[in-house]
Amino acid sequence: MTDTDKNKQSAIDIAIGHFQNKLSGGLMKYHSEDWGLDIYYKATASLAVENKIMSLQQQNKTAEALVESIISKALNKNGDKMFKPTDKARFLHEVDPQVIIKVATVLNNANADTVEEIEKN
Repeated sequence: MTDTDKNKQSAIDIAIGHFQNKLSGGLMKYHSEDWGLDIYYKATASLAVENKIMSLQQQNKTAEALVESIISKALNKNGDKMFKPTDKARFLHEVDPQVIIKVATVLNNANADTVEEIEKN
């Protein structure tokens, strides 16, 4: 997009375009040795998804926030969600908490920029 094209767009349209470009990027992959699964995910998530996770954290529902991260962000290789909201109770009661922490950490830090990356921009 040229500077002339940007000048014709509103600021919100430019911001939305930037986010859409990030969302349309390829999937990242994490292989969970514990589960024997490849978990795919995007480098970013919408503010609505992040808000739901942060809200749970602020309510001191850390375990639920971790599970929400996995349910909301884990994808299969086709980009479809791996888990359903109805899986939440099973995660909380039947899945190894250490693996939940490991997987959620990967998914939640997918868009963490390093200082070097920020300074480049």
